[in-house]
Amino acid sequence: MQNESEMALQMETLPQIPVLTSVSCSFALAVIYVGSLYVWSTKHNRDHPTTIKRRFASVSIVMLIAPLFVYFFSSPELLEREPFPKLLGFRWQGLWQAIVIPYLLTALLYLGPIFVNLQNESFSSYFALDYWRGSVTSIIWIRNHVMAPLSEEFVFRACMMPLILQSFSPMTAVFITPLFFGVAHLHHISERLALGVELSTALLIGLFQFTYTTLFGFYSAYLFARTGHCIAPLLVHAFCNHMGLPDVQDLWQQELWRRVLAICLYLAGLAGWIYLLPIATDPALYDNKLFWNV
Repeated sequence: MQNESEMALQMETLPQIPVLTSVSCSFALAVIYVGSLYVWSTKHNRDHPTTIKRRFASVSIVMLIAPLFVYFFSSPELLEREPFPKLLGFRWQGLWQAIVIPYLLTALLYLGPIFVNLQNESFSSYFALDYWRGSVTSIIWIRNHVMAPLSEEFVFRACMMPLILQSFSPMTAVFITPLFFGVAHLHHISERLALGVELSTALLIGLFQFTYTTLFGFYSAYLFARTGHCIAPLLVHAFCNHMGLPDVQDLWQQELWRRVLAICLYLAGLAGWIYLLPIATDPALYDNKLFWNV
């Protein structure tokens, strides 16, 4: 006979759906998301307010459609067993932990860049009312810090991960879904070509963007699977969009002692992040018994 722990683990394991179903649905979601950005006929570039507003409308519709894939293609047994919002990463248990811990963990990763920002005027601007007034009234800021993280994490994590997790182990799912996320950003190549950028340059930038968006996708998918919350990758995504890639040029403009200290903090932040990642995302901290059973 099975002991109680084995029976509990069996009860918590996600029911399976065919691999073809989960992968096809994920591919369709990626195509629909990217396609929604180009349904409008416009002569403006991606940063023009008209283009941004239209894309807001498009991805909002996609966000309404995406949960239907989870609802109609998930295992009926899973839908009967678990509340549907829980599958999408919306639940009360472990919520405050999912808001605070992954955010602080990601800030640790950016320890070096944060130190560099403290040395210039950019950090002090965060305490100025005019900075926030200008930010929340800027449609580009809203796109980068609100709509892009919200729509991408909802579609590529909250709606895609539950499907992939029903066909693959959690770690395999973490490495599969970011590929859809990375490929979804390759459409920027065509936008750069339309602006007159040379093909070789556009391809190089596109490859670089695919690389770092895929790497972030691994992290984001890992957070979703480990915490069982959509809010964790969403807030981390917004924070990473704000911080951007480390400004190496700004680093080398620092005085020697600050530069050495900053480099040490870069390395310490990375080492600390690697060490704390499995600890700070322990599913037990978030009462997550659904998505991570390994």
